[in-house]
Amino acid sequence: MKIRIVVFALLALCAGSFFFVFSGEGKKPARQYAVGDRLPAPAVLDPASPAGTGWQEIQWESLAPASWNPASAFEGLNPDEIEDGSPEAIQAMQQFLEKWNEAPANPEMDGMRVKLPGFAVPLDFGEGRRLREFLLVPYFGACIHVPPPPANQVVLVQAREPVEGVGSMDAIWVYGQIRVDRTDTGSGVSGYRMALDRVERYSPPEEAQGDGAK
Repeated sequence: MKIRIVVFALLALCAGSFFFVFSGEGKKPARQYAVGDRLPAPAVLDPASPAGTGWQEIQWESLAPASWNPASAFEGLNPDEIEDGSPEAIQAMQQFLEKWNEAPANPEMDGMRVKLPGFAVPLDFGEGRRLREFLLVPYFGACIHVPPPPANQVVLVQAREPVEGVGSMDAIWVYGQIRVDRTDTGSGVSGYRMALDRVERYSPPEEAQGDGAK
């Protein structure tokens, strides 16, 4: 295991959204994402819909407390002093992942009805390959090609009715009520659970504006 590469890659992939705003430049067409790609958010978020009738559009940053520092998981870790593949490297990565899995959720999000874009990581298919449960993650490849994000950047989505047409790493919008609830799914630790009301294919902001509201 190349610990230096893993550490810096995880920091860039998982914590990057807390240090910069994705401009949308050079984004790829649908279903042509590279590992680490994030979905560009609109410049202005939709306001909250009238109570009980809709969902408030949020960004992934909203799921982490303002006081949380994603780089804190790297405190005391100096990759240059650790030999790749050594017991020290394995122990360091284990300690890092434990801190990642303990990343705190934002209690203010508990109970909110939200709309959030991300990539699907299927967990449970029902009859006819209809999806009943999946993780929503903020960047392409998470939990599959690279380790999972911190727990406060993983949402366990549970469909009220099995969903058709959603596959691994599909870019989607999810709508539903979100709860603070930590779960070890085997594919990653989620800090939130969502009761899914609706799912739809992701479209970049300008495409969605051109197509009209759904």
